[in-house]
Amino acid sequence: MNPFRVRFLPEADIFYCQSLQMSDPSIDKTDEHANTMTMERLSTGVPGLDEKLGGGLLPDTMTVLVGSSGIGKTQFGLQFLHAGNGEAEKPGIIYDLTVRGDSQNHRDYARRMFGRTFSEENPERRFDHDTFFKPEERWGNYLRVFTSRGRKVTKRDLDFDEWHDWQAELSKHLEAAIAMLYFHFTHGVRRLILDGIEPVRHKGESIQFELLEYVYHQIIRKDPEWVARDLFRQFYRIHEAEIQNHLYPREKIGCMVLYTAPESSLDAMVERPLDEGDIMAGANTIIYMGKIREGTKFRRAMYVSKHRGSVCPDDILLYEIDDHGLHILS
Repeated sequence: MNPFRVRFLPEADIFYCQSLQMSDPSIDKTDEHANTMTMERLSTGVPGLDEKLGGGLLPDTMTVLVGSSGIGKTQFGLQFLHAGNGEAEKPGIIYDLTVRGDSQNHRDYARRMFGRTFSEENPERRFDHDTFFKPEERWGNYLRVFTSRGRKVTKRDLDFDEWHDWQAELSKHLEAAIAMLYFHFTHGVRRLILDGIEPVRHKGESIQFELLEYVYHQIIRKDPEWVARDLFRQFYRIHEAEIQNHLYPREKIGCMVLYTAPESSLDAMVERPLDEGDIMAGANTIIYMGKIREGTKFRRAMYVSKHRGSVCPDDILLYEIDDHGLHILS
């Protein structure tokens, strides 16, 4: 039985993917942000930024980087992933939602900045319950979910048949997404970036936003045992002992979303009001990245507009980009 229902809501005229298990009884919403001031932080990987954020980002939350193309979001995201490279944690992974023609250059940047190689996973790879927990099992650490580039991503830009084609493609690729993320979480990965989110006029009509909502709430934030149930389905009982031996601390996972803004000016980004249901409204941390004018020059700068449960700097932070990535200017 397919674990996803993919259907239209005529009254809302939007597409969504829904797991058969929508609620996770293990999550206590009342304690979700308790003791955040003493919680172990996740380093951003950007020199000079962690101390501005009270030690870094909070795990078990979403951070959104907002900025125009070429402002440094991808380098920032890769630095965040690489900061997890340690004895107790493995380097993070990438879930790429890009549909436009140009590449985000993750692999070129990672090779130049850290000497790291990303292995791309096939979004149509089939999950095999018999081999999943075997020592030789491998899953790539980079998944580009949309194989067709240059396509529209909103309902108003598509006709009826094109919209249904998108739904069919997403349904087919969701199994690979669950399997890849679950595999890496059970093998020590605690960080991921979701890249390629494009600006749209109405978020409810965006295929990217619908998929992002599903991945975040039904995979990343879900209890690992329930994720395993979605993945293994009728084979869950056969592998229940192995699943119990591979439970991971969901509350230690950090998620960073890279969102392309239509504006290039930092002031314009900060002043733009959030839409109802905007993913940034639910993010724990929002960092805007844009250009500011200093005399006759434009400079790169970032502004932390929200950092819930922690120190949030009021200053606009100037930064530069070199072969090692971003660093904050003192």
